Amino acid sequence: MIMTAPAAPIVPIVVEQHLDESAVLCNVRATLVNGPAVKLHHLRRLDNRIAAHLDGLAIAGDDAWRFCEMRLENAGNSEVFVATALALETRRQDGLDRLFAIAQATPDFADGLTSAFGWVERDRLKGVVARLLASSVSFEQVAALTACAAHGVDPGMASGPWLEANDAAVRARALRAAGELGRHELVTAVAAMATGEDPDCSASASSAAVLLGNQGVALEALSQIARATGPYRARALRLAFQAMPLNVAHGQLQLLASDPKHLRWLIEGSGIAGDPAYVPWLLGHMGTDQTARLAGEAFSLVTGTDLAWLDLERKPPEDFESGPNDDPDDPNVDMDPDEGLPWPDPDRVKDWWAKNSGRFTPGQRYFMGAPVTREHCIDVLKNGYQRQRILAAHYLCLLEPGTPLFNTSAPAWRQQKLLAQMG
Repeated sequence: MIMTAPAAPIVPIVVEQHLDESAVLCNVRATLVNGPAVKLHHLRRLDNRIAAHLDGLAIAGDDAWRFCEMRLENAGNSEVFVATALALETRRQDGLDRLFAIAQATPDFADGLTSAFGWVERDRLKGVVARLLASSVSFEQVAALTACAAHGVDPGMASGPWLEANDAAVRARALRAAGELGRHELVTAVAAMATGEDPDCSASASSAAVLLGNQGVALEALSQIARATGPYRARALRLAFQAMPLNVAHGQLQLLASDPKHLRWLIEGSGIAGDPAYVPWLLGHMGTDQTARLAGEAFSLVTGTDLAWLDLERKPPEDFESGPNDDPDDPNVDMDPDEGLPWPDPDRVKDWWAKNSGRFTPGQRYFMGAPVTREHCIDVLKNGYQRQRILAAHYLCLLEPGTPLFNTSAPAWRQQKLLAQMG
């Protein structure tokens, strides 16, 4: 809905507050959508606050846009998101043109721009996305394909030129979109690109084809990516272990176990594989500070236990340090990958397992405490944490190839509306 500018003069400090708050909250959201301790209702509260600030900017009209333009001189991803959302809501084509120029010149800002296309409602994109799809500029085609995938709209993947585009970035985004949109009729064509030379296209094709039901060449290509060091490994490993038959997953875990450097991947893969036979081994890793939280998350993926809710957690070790600190001479500048996960209390968790292990059959796959079914995955999408919800969305595609991938990053109200329709 377009808000009209008020008759009374705007208050600059209020407009600036809307800009500052919306940018900060968008930055927070970018982290939380992949977070381990965020549920859909938490996301809804955050999204309501972002929407309120964006409404305030839309009401301020041209005055708000002038402030946005000034902020773009020293922009980050969140400022680009806010400005793009405002330009789309108020149909400011000159503003969009400038934002595309900024994002093309600084690729790190592309996520902010494309995220805004996924944030606004579909009617705000009429005409805009069609023009971008027909553009000769690769970046604009990528943005348009991202918008279509985010809103579940097929731009004509089967007949369009994007899967055969000369530009690898366009091909890679088109391949991902084919999987996200559930275009099952394209599975053979997509799987054929899983072993290509361009790594982005190969990773995109293998993931998409697996979501579309290919358990052959695409799953093997995805498994190879999951075993190799690189930027595509994390997503490939998670989806591959979900798609593999349990006996195949066990073999892959044995390969990881042969090298101590793969311990974290081994723990994560064990939780996703979902065999309760791995639980005693996971319990052992809860006693080591470096692996305790990850092992606790893997245990929860198998058993469905909420460690914090069931009071199965402990306080963090007093002398434990991870991630960057204030020491300029410390070479560790990486963020703590387990930030936000509970610290499991090994003794309490062992007691819980002793009382509840009879409910689980070794050699059977479990996800969040139950066999993988459509109904159970929808329940996880409604009530689980974001990392669990992402896996649940994958399972819905794997259970019924051709199912569009549920967008766990969409505005929470849009997700809730779709979940209500799913039952």
